[in-house]
Amino acid sequence: MINCYIKKGNKLSVIEGVDVFENNEDKNSVIWIDMLLPTLEEIRAVESMFDMEFPTKQETEEIELSSRYWEENNRIEINSYFLINDNKSAFNETVSFILQGTLLISVRYKKLETFNTFTKKLLISPREFKTGYSIFCQIIDIRIDADADTIENLSKEITKIRKHVFTDYSNDDEEILEKISTFEDLNMKIRENLTDKQRILNSLLKSQKFVDDKQELPIMLKDIKSLIDHTNFNFERLDYLQNIFIGILSIEQNKVIKIFTIVNVIFLPPTLIASIYGMNFDFIPELHWQYGYVLSIVFMIIASITPILIFKKKGWI
Repeated sequence: MINCYIKKGNKLSVIEGVDVFENNEDKNSVIWIDMLLPTLEEIRAVESMFDMEFPTKQETEEIELSSRYWEENNRIEINSYFLINDNKSAFNETVSFILQGTLLISVRYKKLETFNTFTKKLLISPREFKTGYSIFCQIIDIRIDADADTIENLSKEITKIRKHVFTDYSNDDEEILEKISTFEDLNMKIRENLTDKQRILNSLLKSQKFVDDKQELPIMLKDIKSLIDHTNFNFERLDYLQNIFIGILSIEQNKVIKIFTIVNVIFLPPTLIASIYGMNFDFIPELHWQYGYVLSIVFMIIASITPILIFKKKGWI
C-alpha cells in the first residue's frame, strides 16, 4: 500500500498509489510517500518515477553504520529501528527512509503506531511541515517520545516486582525469574533502538545537507542521551534485583535445610537408643527387666528434648 502526501501551498491532499501522477508538477508537489508492505511492482514503480533504488530487506537489517546511514548524490538513505512491544515479546523493526530534495519516502513492513500518530498530526496542521526532512524529524521525535514512555513503564514494572520480592514473595520463583529476564530483554532492545537513532542523528547533524534546518537534532540527541542513561540505570536495577532475589532464594532454601537438619538431630538420639535395644543378642540385661521398656521411652524423650533446649538457648530455632 502506498500513500502519497501532496502539498500545494498550505493545502495537503492524500492519494493512494502513484499512477495518478501524469505530470511533473504533481510529482514535484509530493513531500511524503509512505509505503506499507509494498509489493515488488510498487517498489519498481516508485524507483522508476523518482530515479532511485531502494535497499533490499536484507540490506536494511545490517548493523554497520554504512548500512544504517549513507549519502549519495542528492539523497540520504537511512535505516532506523522502531521498537515493537506487544507485552509478550519485544523486537526492533527496521524502517527505511530516503530523503531526496524536499521528498521523503518511507518503506516499512509493519504497522507502526508512530506513523499513525504522525499522520493525524500532519493532517491537522499541514503548515508545520514544509519538506520531507521536517516530516522525518517529527517521526523520529514521536518515536523517541514513545521510547521514553516505554522506559517509564518499564521502570514502574521493575519497582513493582522489587516490592513483590521484598514483601509478597511466595515461592513463585520461575515467574519472577521469567519477568526479570523479560524486562532485561526489553531494556536491551530499547538500548539498541536508541543507540541506533543516536548514530543516525549524529551522522545527519554532520551532513552538509539541510544545513539551515537542524535546530531539532541537538535536542533529540540530548533526549536520546538521557534515555540511554535511564536504560543503563534499569540494567543496574535489574542486575541488583536478580542478585537480591537469588539471595532471598538461597535464604529460603537454607531455612528448609535448617529445619531438616534440626529434625534429624532431634530424632537421631532416640533412633540410636531404639537401635541398641533392637539388636538380636542373647544377652541384653534390660530385655527381661520389668521397667526396661518404660526406661527406654524416658531416655528417648530426654534425648529428643535436650537438643531442642540447646538449640533454643543458642537461638538457632
